[in-house]
Amino acid sequence: MKKQQNFSSEHLLYLKGVRKKSVIVNVARCAILLLFLLIWELSARFEWVNPFITSSPSRIAKTIGDLYKNGTLFYHVGTTLWETLAGFFIAVGLGYAIALLLWWSEIFRRISEPYFVVLNALPKIALGPLIIIWCGTGSKAIVFMTILIGLIVAILNMLNGFMSTDENKLLLLKSMGASKIQILTKLVIPSSLPNFISMLKINVGMAWIGSIMGEYIVSKAGIGYLIVYGGQVFKLDLVMSAVFILCVLAAAMYALVSLLERLVIKNRK
Repeated sequence: MKKQQNFSSEHLLYLKGVRKKSVIVNVARCAILLLFLLIWELSARFEWVNPFITSSPSRIAKTIGDLYKNGTLFYHVGTTLWETLAGFFIAVGLGYAIALLLWWSEIFRRISEPYFVVLNALPKIALGPLIIIWCGTGSKAIVFMTILIGLIVAILNMLNGFMSTDENKLLLLKSMGASKIQILTKLVIPSSLPNFISMLKINVGMAWIGSIMGEYIVSKAGIGYLIVYGGQVFKLDLVMSAVFILCVLAAAMYALVSLLERLVIKNRK
């Protein structure tokens, strides 16, 4: 009650409206998902669509249950998860460091920027045979593919964030005699925080694309392996189950980044 006395009635009404909209959005999301699953299940049960091709929520649940019972579910999930996380963190950390170097040295930036743009446009799948030769046929090749896909995205996004720092603030710090390292730590890095969060969100998708793409090319375990194997032997329930698990894991990873964003915004305020 004491906290509410610090706000005007109009502000409390506004907060109530924001909470109400948030509830409506979350309920609508859940309702749409449940409706989609229900229509999907009924379509398969009454054979409005071919269940062999489309599978169904109940068949997916049964397949996941079978994977759990035979002890392979967490093995495949764990394999893909560590490959994805390893590639994600390496790409983000290395990309951030390279972007800092590009910001620090104008000559280095002007020389290397066109090459980064070309590498970003290059279809990474075309490098698959080379990656196998370089890294072998194990998890190293998959992690390398994940890094390769996320690295250039991280570099370009963070460089854009560093270069978009307010020019007036830069001139103010320079006029006060601030060194380049002080400008970097006191202004450039803090002001680029929204770009960093945006880069993380983009790289979540890039990391999963990279790991699954790598498992398509060369793998003996993982979610991508299940998708490829299921397609080869026409076990489409297995394919759909693997895709469902992939969606859940990607959504959970994105949710963690969104949580980090809310914590950062809260601390900044």
